[in-house]
Formats: sequence, structure tokens, C-alpha cells
Amino acid sequence: MNKPITILLAEDEPALGQIIKESLETRNFKVLLCDNGEKALQVYQEQQPELLVLDVMMPKKDGFTLAKEIRAIDEHIPIIFLTAKSQTHDVVEGFTIGGNDYLKKPFSMEELIVRINNLLNRSNLQKTTEILTLGDFTFNFPKQTLQFKNEEIAPLTHRESHLLFHLIKNKNQVLDRTLILNKLWGNDDFFNGRSMDVFISKLRKKLSADEKIQILNVRGFGYKLIY
Repeated sequence: MNKPITILLAEDEPALGQIIKESLETRNFKVLLCDNGEKALQVYQEQQPELLVLDVMMPKKDGFTLAKEIRAIDEHIPIIFLTAKSQTHDVVEGFTIGGNDYLKKPFSMEELIVRINNLLNRSNLQKTTEILTLGDFTFNFPKQTLQFKNEEIAPLTHRESHLLFHLIKNKNQVLDRTLILNKLWGNDDFFNGRSMDVFISKLRKKLSADEKIQILNVRGFGYKLIY
């Protein structure tokens, strides 16, 4: 039998936390359950889990703050946020600080498990050693860095890196909006679509040093990076 994947679950509702823990354990996951953000950070540092499931509203340290602190240590660990919040700016904030997926309460356990497996499969992409070039830009995907000539641009976030990777791989072709939302965000709902638009705008700004590079919005289809 394969070694179980270790998941850190930070959830301050005892009943819900226990339900999630037991459900995941029946799928051969090892679950480290914490009821506040401070304890979760300590457990993360001691146990080095392979995926995080974080409630946003927690005592002592909220999920967004916890994710920021962990992202400063580990740029690649998959993070899923659990929350009752559904405002667009909350969703965008979660993705901006490095979250990979966002599940609104109430949710089904089957949906959570599908999203966990999707992220674990997707995380294999991060092991690539590819360094890509785009004009005078050098994009180091594993290190999530972007250089223009010899000058390093502001560091890329986890989400920006994955989106830029797919844009470059599909250079001068339309990157299908629905496909990339499902691949990187887990689904193509309105909130995720708004989030992706924000990340596209950030990438345009970071690539603006080279006027020959453009990311075009192909209405109704997706985006095209041209050079």
C-alpha cells in the first residue's frame, strides 16, 4: 500500500472538523486536525504535510494570515480554503495570497475529495525543471521568478506562475478560458473567472517592459499571449 498523503486540516468547528477528518481517512489520507491558526502553523512546521485545507475564519490566526505565512516558507504546497464567505473580493484575496482552491460552506465531502485529488495531480507540474524564454524575459517556473534581461521582476505568486506557464506553452494560440479555469482553479464559476482576470492584469503589467509582448482578451474564448 502506498504511503498516505498527509493533509493539514485547520477547522475550528469541532463537529465539521471531525467529519472531514474521518471522511478523508477512509480515503487513505492521513489528517492532522487543528482547531486554530496558531496550532496549525506549529503542526505544519513539525509535520510538513503535503496539502492544506484551511478554514478562513479561525481564532488566534485566520486562514488567510496562516496561508501567507506558510507561502513564505513553501511556494508550492497546495492550499484549499473553506469558508462561508462568498464575496468576490474575499475569493480574489484568497487566490492572490497563494490559495489554489476555494470551497464555500456547506459543501459535500465528495466535492472536497475531488478537489484534493485534482490539486495533488496538478502539483506534479511544479516538479518540472523547465526554464522558459519569452523575448528578453526568462521565466524560471520552479523558482517562480521572472527576469527581464538581467533584471529580476517582482516575484511571481504561485497562481501567476502557473498561469504564465500555460500562456507561454500556448504562445500565439488561444488559451481556452474554461479549460484553464478548471485546470488551475478547479471550476469555471463567476468568482474564479473574476480572480483569473485579476491575475491576467498583473501578468500584463509585469510583462510590459517588452512592448512586443501582449496578452489579448479573446472575447468568449479566452486569452492569447502573442510575441
